[in-house]
Amino acid sequence: MILSFAVLSSALLFGGMTLYSFGFAAFLFAALPAQTAGATLRRAFPWFYGFVIVTAAVAALLWWSHDTRFTVLMGVVAATTVLVRQILMPAINRATDAGQRRRFKWLHGLSVVVTLGHIAATGWLLTQLV
Repeated sequence: MILSFAVLSSALLFGGMTLYSFGFAAFLFAALPAQTAGATLRRAFPWFYGFVIVTAAVAALLWWSHDTRFTVLMGVVAATTVLVRQILMPAINRATDAGQRRRFKWLHGLSVVVTLGHIAATGWLLTQLV
């Protein structure tokens, strides 16, 4: 039973990160003026990161008695997302507010790389179950 919930929580994490990154963000910029879309995403990101932190932590706990690799992987996703949420996201916002476009692009690019890494890691975990 716990194993089933471990798989489901990992799948939820993968799907949620993928939908947010490739669906929600793209939709906002297609449906709204850029300034409004950017402001909306800025308000949504703390919720997204909270979702990733909680879901990855729950997945890590559920994998605990079944697979050490998956436990560590989900723990790393949760921990690095805390860093992104608490350090990187505020730095991105400060760069935006200060009109530092070059710094914003670099920091935003870093956040994208981290998120893609999280998606890839979670996707890898799921492919190991087949």
